[in-house]
Amino acid sequence: MSSTFFGDYLARRVLYSPNDIAFKDLGKNGLTLTFADANQRVNQLAGWLQSQGVKHGDRVAILAKDGVEHLDCFFACAKLGAIHTAMNWRLHPQEIVEIFTSVEPTVLLFSGDFSQGVQQVQTQYPLTLVQLDGDMAPNCMDYATIQAQSWSLEVCERVVEEDIAALIFTGGTTGLPKAAKVSHRQIAWNTLNTVIHDLRHGDKYLNVFPLFHTGGLFVYTMPLVILGGTTIVMRQFDPEVVLQTIDQEQVTVFAGVPTMYQMLSVAKGWSEASLSSLRFCTSGGAPLPINLVEKYAEEKQIQFKQGFGMTEFGPGVFALPPQEAIRKAGSIGRPNFFVDARIVDENNNHLPPNQEGELILKGPSFCSGYYNNDQATQKVIDSEGYFHTGDMAKTDADGFFYIVDRKKDMFISGGENVYPAEIERVLAKHPAVYMCAVIGLSDPKWGEVGKACVVLHQGQSVTEQELLVFLQNNLAKYKVPKSVSFMASLPISGAGKILKRELKAQFKSQ
Repeated sequence: MSSTFFGDYLARRVLYSPNDIAFKDLGKNGLTLTFADANQRVNQLAGWLQSQGVKHGDRVAILAKDGVEHLDCFFACAKLGAIHTAMNWRLHPQEIVEIFTSVEPTVLLFSGDFSQGVQQVQTQYPLTLVQLDGDMAPNCMDYATIQAQSWSLEVCERVVEEDIAALIFTGGTTGLPKAAKVSHRQIAWNTLNTVIHDLRHGDKYLNVFPLFHTGGLFVYTMPLVILGGTTIVMRQFDPEVVLQTIDQEQVTVFAGVPTMYQMLSVAKGWSEASLSSLRFCTSGGAPLPINLVEKYAEEKQIQFKQGFGMTEFGPGVFALPPQEAIRKAGSIGRPNFFVDARIVDENNNHLPPNQEGELILKGPSFCSGYYNNDQATQKVIDSEGYFHTGDMAKTDADGFFYIVDRKKDMFISGGENVYPAEIERVLAKHPAVYMCAVIGLSDPKWGEVGKACVVLHQGQSVTEQELLVFLQNNLAKYKVPKSVSFMASLPISGAGKILKRELKAQFKSQ
């Protein structure tokens, strides 16, 4: 048994509850792992990584849909003091190359369904490849072989709380996504905030968030490993399977975004589904409509905890208790226990209730800035150490917080942050496009969807479908707008900026 140094989470948990169930992977026919089982798998991967020269501070990337291999990778990195770097599998290979050039991973674990894209990446950014499943691509190590062989392992003794455990990518308002540096200290304080927020020993959590997101890895999964609970992993969200699994596995905690709850409520099997094992459901990403809160309460006796979080902070920042779901509809709740939240004006003056200003945060669950991007880090942290979210918000007289407007121009589609400037940067490369702006419009299924407003060069022509295909060839699918509107001109302010609020108002009225 390996020594249990700081950061070796699974070995620490094995000391206390080796035979308790840690993980169940629905994508692998219900593969069930005790903490001891999981630790053994992780030791195998960590030993192999070490044999490849991976050491303290190195980045190890993974590109795969949700499965236990994500957890293998994270905890193996923790044993070595390396940095887990999970990639959004929706990204275009060219986007992955650009990110790899910035963060410089030495190893990539990937699932077979992404082998074609990985081969494209490999031609521009060579690195050691490990294929997790499927027909083996050339020049790859087979993950099953790694698990079948015996590897020696020397756990890193010098991991400290400020060391970086993972890079989690946030959407970039311009250029590449920024990589938030998640330290072991951040993980510990987020866990404490989460436990205070009503997580218990023995809870069973069904995770449907992508494990490349802070939501998948850090909202409940990591706190439950530390606390000694069980995480059930789905390969990808499927409403019918979610309903069945909650009943069959007696799940006690579930989390999703409003789009997921809407899909569950109309899924086959909803009327007969028993959700009585759930202590509560958590909703985030956007306000949960009151009609859904009422439907779940009346038909399934479900209590909702709503909240607000972000990659850079926590991610658990605010929580709205179930008893306030109706009375304080639209609120993100109050700050979690060890979070200092304020609303300030442009001069950083603290604003009273009901006045709109910027939401700023301070506390020990803040990340360590952005990897290889000191300029972006300095831009969001003020002289007093407060993180400036860029979100416009207000409080009421009872101390409940409300988001008034999201980060400039950003919209959320199906739980994914979409940053228009990134899409506009690609659109502007098309030879027919003279000027463009992308906005988010309300959508009953996805919450919001993108619309591209385009002005063409004089004498140029291009169809909506041609522009959408152009974007699909350069961006992740979820970033591509659902529609394009061609316009004679865009509304421009006196300062020369495109007035996106006017565009939104124009299309909302149509």
